[in-house]
Amino acid sequence: MLSPLAPEPPVTSAISPVAASSIDIRESDGVRTLHFGSEWVQGAMRVARPWTLELEYTRAMIFPLILCEETPTRILLIGLGAASLLKYLYRHCPHAHLTVVEIDPRVVRAARQFFRMPEDSGRITVVEGDGADFMDHVGEIYDLILVDGFDARARAGRLQGERFYRNCGRVLSAHGFLCANFLTRQRGYRAALTAWSAIFSGRSLRFPTLDSGNGVVLASAGPQGPWSLAELRARILAWKKDHALDLGHLFARIEQLQSGSGGMLRLGP
Repeated sequence: MLSPLAPEPPVTSAISPVAASSIDIRESDGVRTLHFGSEWVQGAMRVARPWTLELEYTRAMIFPLILCEETPTRILLIGLGAASLLKYLYRHCPHAHLTVVEIDPRVVRAARQFFRMPEDSGRITVVEGDGADFMDHVGEIYDLILVDGFDARARAGRLQGERFYRNCGRVLSAHGFLCANFLTRQRGYRAALTAWSAIFSGRSLRFPTLDSGNGVVLASAGPQGPWSLAELRARILAWKKDHALDLGHLFARIEQLQSGSGGMLRLGP
């Protein structure tokens, strides 16, 4: 259905909706959005530029690519949503194989029908199932894992907590990164952050909370860095030129948090 975009609630993606929720497709001012029977924005696409990242937090989740010395070739996405991250990675990491786990087949159908999800069985594997169950049993190793999963009430459930995070760390390659979207205004955020810190102590970075209330967190499989802020700034400028993504505003806020670090970006507690 088409109705105006609601700008106020924090944006979430890769939702695992409760059974009673409906899938709503709305469009306003050239932006198409995915909803599950509520005003929560589950994903968005600018119709005129379907391959770009419309929502700020999705752009933040691409930041690990700036830190990687080599472009990841094995990428796992827990949750599909409007396929924004999948489309961006498909286009800008052309040698990567992408596995996406989505619990609701209706979301997969909506992504294909309304959000230009690419059809390429050679590079994209779609698993319809619970992300936590998948992580309990997966044996594949990944260079990058992106987690962005909530239900229709913006609850992450089993996609937050020490067991899930430990499983993610177990299947990261030696130089791999894990990045997750948290909703900082929701109940359970502090407990989830505590669990994250317990598993990735000394190997994590919490980005500045975005105006939407989304808080992106990053962790590495093993000790990495530190990185020169000047070098990262140069990488970001090059990425903007080559990959149509401006991370300058986010990086400026990261630099403020790292102001006492001697010009280096460090993963910490």
